[in-house]
Amino acid sequence: MNSTRVVEFVLLGLTNSRYLEISLFMFLMIAYFLILLGNATVIIITLVDPCLQTPMYYFLRNFALLEITFTSTFIPNTLYSLLTESKVISLPACFLQMLLFFNLGTCTFFHVATMSFDRYVAICHPLHYTTIMNSRFCLQLVLACWAVSFLLMFPPTIMVVQLPFCGPNVMNHFYCDTSLLLQLSCTDTGFIEELMLIVVIIILFGTLIITAISYGCIIVTILHIPSSTGKKKAFSTCSAHLMVVMIFYSTCICRYIRPAQRGGQHSDKVLSFFFSVVTQMLNPYIYSLRNNQVKQALKGSMLKAFSSSLRQP
Repeated sequence: MNSTRVVEFVLLGLTNSRYLEISLFMFLMIAYFLILLGNATVIIITLVDPCLQTPMYYFLRNFALLEITFTSTFIPNTLYSLLTESKVISLPACFLQMLLFFNLGTCTFFHVATMSFDRYVAICHPLHYTTIMNSRFCLQLVLACWAVSFLLMFPPTIMVVQLPFCGPNVMNHFYCDTSLLLQLSCTDTGFIEELMLIVVIIILFGTLIITAISYGCIIVTILHIPSSTGKKKAFSTCSAHLMVVMIFYSTCICRYIRPAQRGGQHSDKVLSFFFSVVTQMLNPYIYSLRNNQVKQALKGSMLKAFSSSLRQP
């Protein structure tokens, strides 16, 4: 066995074609800008507008902050790689990216489940909503999302960091992925692979069950709304949410709950791109910015800013 210790990894990226790299750079740069703009807008407007000081917007604000931090773990590095054709990432940087990516990504699933539970209480139990979803309970739910994510993902990812890497250092991916890192290790990783699979199943299916039950109850309640206009409006909102949730969960399940492919496959990168970039780009616009209350708050803020600018000499 080659005893030379690996000090860096090579990420092959999204494509080998230089023409496609330029096109992907433009798309990814626009997508990242939209993610930052959309989520920053959600954070600011829900902080400054007094009408948006409700549990739903509290969760959306935390979700927006989570999305910014999650996508910032890998998109800037991917943009740099696409622009400069530099594929190398140091060992510490790779491990840090992996730790942040999977811990923040796990927290995203728990936040989605929490927001679906919040909508369930608001729609199915409106009279008890303010009592159940008080500020203390909302804070506890958000802290629980972070704590459970850390407790579930930190042990297996730390075990990956402690593995020896002596041989090939090339990963067919655009970020440091645990399954590919396990393949590159020069020791037996069977236990870590099994542990990682169990943890991923708990995270994905646990949060999916909560989300599915919540939206199922919401749909049943909507069906009992006497007004056809109310039904149509509610179904429009729920269908948009469910579309994003389905894309997010289906791509993650297809990517991580199956036997690992040696060396990584192109389909792995496509699936990863969908759940880590495409759904993150859609989330602030689907969950928040198409909401009428948020639209009204944005219009009010822009009118105030425009009026104040006119009054200045």
